[in-house]
Parts: sequence; C-alpha cells; structure tokens
Amino acid sequence: MSDLTMRYAQIEDLPAIVEIYNSTIAGRMVTADTQPVTVESRLPWFHAHTNDLRPLWVGEIEGQICGWISFQSFYGRPAYLGTVEISIYVSEQFRGQGLGRRFLEFTISACATLDVHTILGFIFGHNEPSLKLFEKYGFERWGHFPRVAVLDSVERDLVIVGKRVG
Repeated sequence: MSDLTMRYAQIEDLPAIVEIYNSTIAGRMVTADTQPVTVESRLPWFHAHTNDLRPLWVGEIEGQICGWISFQSFYGRPAYLGTVEISIYVSEQFRGQGLGRRFLEFTISACATLDVHTILGFIFGHNEPSLKLFEKYGFERWGHFPRVAVLDSVERDLVIVGKRVG
C-alpha cells in the first residue's frame, strides 16, 4: 500500500469522514457514540481543527479517502497545550491492511512541527487491536477507568494510553 498519501482535511471531505466514523458505531469497539452522527452535527468539530495546532488529516489511496486522524486538545487549558488526544479511524474496506500503523507513524513524526510533546489515546478496554497497536509504538497505559461507559447494557472500561514524543 505504498500509494497512501496524507493531507489536511478540507470541508469537502467531511461527508467521507462522517461516513467512516459512523461505520464504527455498530461494532461498539471504537466510539462511545451509539447512534450515527450527521455532517451538520460535526461542523463545529471540523472547524475546531487547525492545520498549525490541532490538525485533521485524511489518508487517500488512489484518490479515495481511506481513513482520517485528528488531534484534539486535552483538557482545554493553556498548560496542556503540548498534549493532544489522537483519534484514528479507518474505512471499512481498508481495515486490516496496516493503515492504523501507518497513520500512527505519520502522526508521531508530525508532532515536532506542532509543538506536541505528549500524545494520549482514549481506548475502550475491550478494543485489544487498538491497545496492541499503540503498545507496539511505545504507548503505555497511563489510566484505567473501570466500567465508565455503557454500550448495549454492557459496562465497558476506558484505558488511557500515553507517549512522550518530544
């Protein structure tokens, strides 16, 4: 999959970003949303991203968006400016092809230009594939919140993984 390109998301990409996000809801592994979101509801989220501070990237293969990555501010206070929460989502048709790994490598390398020194991931405790991926790249378990989410009447743990990158 050497033809993967990464670029900053544009407003025209938002329908594809939302479609990819919504495709993960039913699996109850990746997001705490339980119902699909709309493009309109995600507009404020989209506009909160800036290329120089909290980017939103899309990955493309042969002109098709195959996934997206976002950095969000952690806790929203100035002292935490160098810390970001990462989100990685891969389109259903591209899952299992190593894109999560490539997306994570890309974001780690981008941190220096964004003055990011710490990356956090908020991952459900039952999402072993994501936990293993982040662990492979040196993320450690920094927090464990037992049974804080309820998905289809099942209580789920939240694990916070972190990595110093600068």
